[in-house]
Amino acid sequence: MEADAVDAVARAGDVVVRGPLFGVASQGEGDGPRWRVVLAVTDGCPQLSRDGLNSQLWFRAKDHARDRAERRALLAAVARLETERVDELSVDGTRYRIVRAEEYAAAGPDGMEQPRPTDPEPPVPDWNRGSGSPAIDDGLLLDPGAPVTPTQVVEQLALRGLRYTGERFPEDVRADARRALDTHPDVLLLPATFTVVERRTRSWKPVSGPHATAHDARKSLDFALTWMWPRMHGHIPHDADPQADARTWAAGGAPGGGAPADRRAAQLAAYAGAADALRAGGRVDRLEFQGAEYRIARTRRLLRWGPDGPEGPRPSDVNSQDPVRMHPLLDEDGRILPEP
Repeated sequence: MEADAVDAVARAGDVVVRGPLFGVASQGEGDGPRWRVVLAVTDGCPQLSRDGLNSQLWFRAKDHARDRAERRALLAAVARLETERVDELSVDGTRYRIVRAEEYAAAGPDGMEQPRPTDPEPPVPDWNRGSGSPAIDDGLLLDPGAPVTPTQVVEQLALRGLRYTGERFPEDVRADARRALDTHPDVLLLPATFTVVERRTRSWKPVSGPHATAHDARKSLDFALTWMWPRMHGHIPHDADPQADARTWAAGGAPGGGAPADRRAAQLAAYAGAADALRAGGRVDRLEFQGAEYRIARTRRLLRWGPDGPEGPRPSDVNSQDPVRMHPLLDEDGRILPEP
């Protein structure tokens, strides 16, 4: 892994920053300076993470509270999350915090970095859509004192000063980024994730992800090629059998007959052929289809750390929605109450 990391810098030594991601971490009474990720750091805005914490605490109150006192504390936290943009709260001796990480990727003359040979892969590729996939940040412990490898130390030191500086960023965004260097001077590197990106001109844009493994990102591209995109572009009706995809429709012939059906069958065969190429030859991390290049990109996340732990949302971070009540009302015994 260390050798792969050194080779990766030689191939792709530049850093491309996409923007912030958010999740939820908790700190119990016996955790010391450590925090535990309870909701993966993959949300595009802080409110999505607050809503996720809202749901987690509500279901805990409904199904797992030990007694009325604990349920009251949980429901009080839920009530706050339904009406306020709360970035930290304590429930029954546990602190919960909305945490912020910066998503970035390495890039070089050949584009964005692809999976490394030592990144985790299944012994036998499983393309079954119904099979389970590893969860991002599952059980992840955020420990500023944990040992790190030499290449991780180098990366941490190189990225300690990472901040937004370009004029295309608003002044409040740049000011918050400068301030974070002082309030949260240290950095932790979260596990790598994998994202499908698309390039039609010079720039890359994500089309799915992030995923815990490169193979899960490939599976998402296979699903897009065979199921999602044929429906989005009208090649398969939206009310078709959910099991129908480009492979089955191309093999059976598109319904209706005539020239339009023949064109549809040819288009579906092209989608199926691209997906078959993705499955052929083991670890396929680059695919060209309909004038675009698709790549499995190795994406990374940097979490800033200060004296009181991981950084939370910044004032300039954008929320895409307001807090809202998401679940029915509960009483102290965990029973759902009728709507007033």
